Amino acid sequence: MWTSRWRGAAAGIRRACAGSALAAGAWATTAVHADSDTLSIQPDTDQVVSNWSSTHTAHPYAYFQPDTPEAIDEIIQFMHRMQQRIRVVGSALSPNGIGLSDGAMLNMVLMDEIISVDKERMQVTVQTGARVSQVVDALRPHGLTLQNYASIAEQQIGGFLQVGAHGTGAGIPPVDEQVVRMRVHTPAGGTLELSESNNPSLFRLARVGLGALGVVSEVTIQCVPAHKLVQHTFTDTRAGIAARHHENLAHKHMRYMWIPHTDTVVVVTCDPAPDQLPDLPAPPDDRLATAPLRDLLLKKDRSISSAAAEQLNFAQLRDALIALKPLDKEHIIEINRAEAQFWERSQGYRVDWSDKLLGFECGGEQWVSEVVFPCGTIERPDGKDLEYMTDLLAMIEASDLPTPSPIEQRWTLRSRSRMSPAHSAGASDIHSWVGIIMYLPTDEQKQRDDITSRFWEYNDACRSQLWPKFGAHQHWAKIELPDSEARAAWVRRRLHERFPMDEFNAARAEFDPHGILVNDLLEKVLTTPPTSTGQ
Repeated sequence: MWTSRWRGAAAGIRRACAGSALAAGAWATTAVHADSDTLSIQPDTDQVVSNWSSTHTAHPYAYFQPDTPEAIDEIIQFMHRMQQRIRVVGSALSPNGIGLSDGAMLNMVLMDEIISVDKERMQVTVQTGARVSQVVDALRPHGLTLQNYASIAEQQIGGFLQVGAHGTGAGIPPVDEQVVRMRVHTPAGGTLELSESNNPSLFRLARVGLGALGVVSEVTIQCVPAHKLVQHTFTDTRAGIAARHHENLAHKHMRYMWIPHTDTVVVVTCDPAPDQLPDLPAPPDDRLATAPLRDLLLKKDRSISSAAAEQLNFAQLRDALIALKPLDKEHIIEINRAEAQFWERSQGYRVDWSDKLLGFECGGEQWVSEVVFPCGTIERPDGKDLEYMTDLLAMIEASDLPTPSPIEQRWTLRSRSRMSPAHSAGASDIHSWVGIIMYLPTDEQKQRDDITSRFWEYNDACRSQLWPKFGAHQHWAKIELPDSEARAAWVRRRLHERFPMDEFNAARAEFDPHGILVNDLLEKVLTTPPTSTGQ
């Protein structure tokens, strides 16, 4: 009886994008019995797992949480023999359902050990269930940190790396480039040790493996010295961005937040803090900064008191305002203009450790799509990044779409991982990432469905008018296939043109011949599409 090595499924998994504590339902027990030859499962049909925005839900019949590598092997081998699907999920933070399955699911949360820190080589070896925040805390006493971060720190390291999270900085690659070694448990090939010196071709394929080549249980990550950054938040106009973009790209970390229907662009830069800091202005007054949003809420919603409105932070005020009329374009424009005033009043500086500054508040439950496309080299940016934004803003501002703020734009250096959307051969190639959003500030299902429908219109317009022109492809954790079979086939064809799918599927055929590690989404994406060219 090895029942202690596995646990059952969550009644629900949801978490805020800002990284607040996990709010999960009670854990139900899935009965698991094992001896040296067999493993049997008593299904639990009441289990439900949702991503953090509740936009995707699965009903797995079993939900494993192994706590040793041997347990992973036994689970994977059992499912391989039974030819039954089992999908690896992390913290269920991906905006899409890439980690979810109605088959069995496996979560590495009990395997979160920080195995070793090599200060001389500046490397850390961890089990992949460890959260990014845990790894950072373990590195701190050694004077080390991770090179870059995504928006939040509560992701499990495995998911953080396998879907190609990216952070921002034109001279810094996506996070998968930090991996220098990985251990992968495969259904048919056993346990693999991969690195640049041990099967480098498969290593570069598996670093962004989407959980489809095996269960990654352990990684060694290249770190950098711990450092403080000076963050500068300021606003500019669209013309100002065009004039100063090359200068902005030179910062170590930089991102834009474009506010539709306004001439305001928020710029956030981060650079290494000097040993002797100059005198910096006092930080902005939060109450003064949020006043435009608070005043608008009090004007629009007579049921809320001034005292109650005073307790709401920026993101909460925006959510409360959007919830009033989420699909009214003129209402959303008013909110965007109030948000522009918020950012104009929030300009200033912060100094802190890099891990404290590179994450950010990204709002409440939402639909989001993010694409990435090449935009030249560090030495010679080609201007495609700003051209994309010009075309995107013109498209949505001429439409009847209610498009809230922000449209976020970030940059990275290329990745050598073959399945990374930012993969390219040129060592100094840079890529821009652009994310669009619609918030889901209500639990009322009809309203959520209506917002979802408008978001699909928004996404479809980008897909048809912008993606082919700029060679843009979706982030793996945000990819969605349209309901239309013709449009879905068009998306799949573009993916097969962009990525080495034949090589990836050949590796899958060798290490997972029964295809047990994918879910419906990945199976559709990875399967060779029909040859028709119509959308």
